[in-house]
Amino acid sequence: MADRQEPPRRNALLSLEELNRIVLEFLNKKGYARTEAMLRLESSRAFTQGSGSATGVSTGIMPLLPTPNSPEMYSRAYLALKEWVESSLDLYQPELARVLYPVFVHLYLELLKQNYLDYAQDFFDKFSESHLVLHKSEIDTLAGLNLPQHVEENETAQLFLQRKYKVLMSHTSLDLLLSFLHSIESIGGIIMVHVINDHVDVEITPTQTLNAPSAGLLPGDGPNGSVTAYNSQSVRLGRMPLEPEFQQEVTAMLEQKDKTEKNDPPLATVFADSTAAETDSPAVESLPLPKYRPADVQATIKKLVDSQNRIKLGVAQAPLPSVCMYTFHNTHDEMNCLAFNDDATLVAGGFSDSFVQLWSLKGDKLSSMIKEENAGVSPSSTRRLIGHAGSVFGVSFAPDNRTLLSCSEDQTVRLWSLDTYTALAAYKGHSEPIWDVKYGPFGHYFATASHDQTARLWSCDHINPLRVFAGHMSDVDNICWHPNGTYLFTGSTDKTLRMWDISRGQSVRVFIGHSGSITATAVSPDGRWLASAGEDSVIHLWDIGSGRRLKTMRGHGRMSIYSLAFSQEGSVLVSGSADNSVRVWDVKKNTPETGSEPEPYESQIPAKLGAEQRKRKDIQASSDQMAVFYTKRTPVYNVQFTSRNLVLAGGAFLS
Repeated sequence: MADRQEPPRRNALLSLEELNRIVLEFLNKKGYARTEAMLRLESSRAFTQGSGSATGVSTGIMPLLPTPNSPEMYSRAYLALKEWVESSLDLYQPELARVLYPVFVHLYLELLKQNYLDYAQDFFDKFSESHLVLHKSEIDTLAGLNLPQHVEENETAQLFLQRKYKVLMSHTSLDLLLSFLHSIESIGGIIMVHVINDHVDVEITPTQTLNAPSAGLLPGDGPNGSVTAYNSQSVRLGRMPLEPEFQQEVTAMLEQKDKTEKNDPPLATVFADSTAAETDSPAVESLPLPKYRPADVQATIKKLVDSQNRIKLGVAQAPLPSVCMYTFHNTHDEMNCLAFNDDATLVAGGFSDSFVQLWSLKGDKLSSMIKEENAGVSPSSTRRLIGHAGSVFGVSFAPDNRTLLSCSEDQTVRLWSLDTYTALAAYKGHSEPIWDVKYGPFGHYFATASHDQTARLWSCDHINPLRVFAGHMSDVDNICWHPNGTYLFTGSTDKTLRMWDISRGQSVRVFIGHSGSITATAVSPDGRWLASAGEDSVIHLWDIGSGRRLKTMRGHGRMSIYSLAFSQEGSVLVSGSADNSVRVWDVKKNTPETGSEPEPYESQIPAKLGAEQRKRKDIQASSDQMAVFYTKRTPVYNVQFTSRNLVLAGGAFLS
């Protein structure tokens, strides 16, 4: 009887094996690496216990745990490590990310050496792109390896195999890394442990000195050279040319205005000079815009008149800018953001209670053009916009002051009419809360920054995103536009800034130098300089063309900087901070020319100087600080220059 029952028992075991294989394939396809590892481990233990016997006879069941030399394991293990690093706490993520590159290279070389050529090519194609910014030259060299003998002949490959790659890491980060690798031992974690042990020189360093991204095959090697090469991509930073028909109409109206008012210099001449074509201007076709309206002509003329009447800043013995500070009371610590419109008549605030509040700075009653919308609403100089289902983190006025954008924790952007004070559209596409939203300089396009580690480009007439900009390793915290409308700048919790070409959807610059999350960015009106600031309390000034850091401005102590704004001439920078102050900076003072040697990426406050400053209670500001204006217990959420160089600032009073 026992012999007759044996075949069914074997078939049952085989079907169980097949069932496990199906489940494992599903988990692998869906990316559940940890669940897959646990199932493999438990399955192998179960079969080992069930197959053990006194006689030692094998059941003939194939083990579910892959062998260490399984080529599939390399890709699976590296993907698990990469996803774990990207989901790690922001405090440790920059350190943990440093080990990804040497592990990637050695896994790729090992696949080639074992003659798994197809697997090696797939592995390289899948994971090499994320290392292009910091290691482009080496990646380009490794891409040419196709055979095992190429590894023996290639100088770069041999350098990796013969020397240990130096990585700076804190003890806590190293413990976290090794703990994770051992937890995925069954799907290849042990392979990466061997790679790190044999080919990576992990130097344990105090966390506070890890601001510089230095790592490499030799002492002093680092990503600076690769970043410089990456930042040498061609960009066109000149002003956007106007449509000939639009330019002719504006010129005709200005000439008529000059005849009537006898302007000196003539406005038509000033307009021609300010719109003259530049050698590095982008093509008009690179930014498709809707047909211009008569209101656009009037807005251009008004802007030109304001430019003639504004206070000139940055010239010899010029006065400091006037700052108009708006303090908002009784916000109960729920105001998250502020924005002023271009003509300084409205201010909008986003609140944690899921609404947007509008105030008239002139005291005008905010009434809808549709009479029915005013029913039951008493005339007031403030108006509440309700529609979001989560905290509102960003607001942005259109250049024509007729619409408002708001972004929220509910993963949507809403478009509001400032004529009727109603919602016009909701834009969905992000998978996580949206931290920032900004209208483009011409009003038709806008951009968003999100917790899902992407920025996205939208147009008002499409509810779906036009571009997705992916490349940051953590939250994209803020976003700003280049004045010509063809580039975006994003600041991230990963401590880097990126510049994106919106026509191609690709990153063309990366700026490395901050030691904390980047919370504020601004581009000079001429499109040549970029200012950035963040939780590290310093302001960096960058030359966009070369990607080099020109100088660092200090003065806000240890408090985060929330907002930056350039004057209309680009010679003065204003910052607002959590230290309850507005500070004014001379942009051109001590600023080297574009071609000068830049500050190194790893430059920080010297240790001795930093220790001395920590012992002092006063804040040591850099020499380019022109003035500081303190508020009374009011962090400054937003600073903004008007077209006539008046500074508007705002914040919520801390009760």
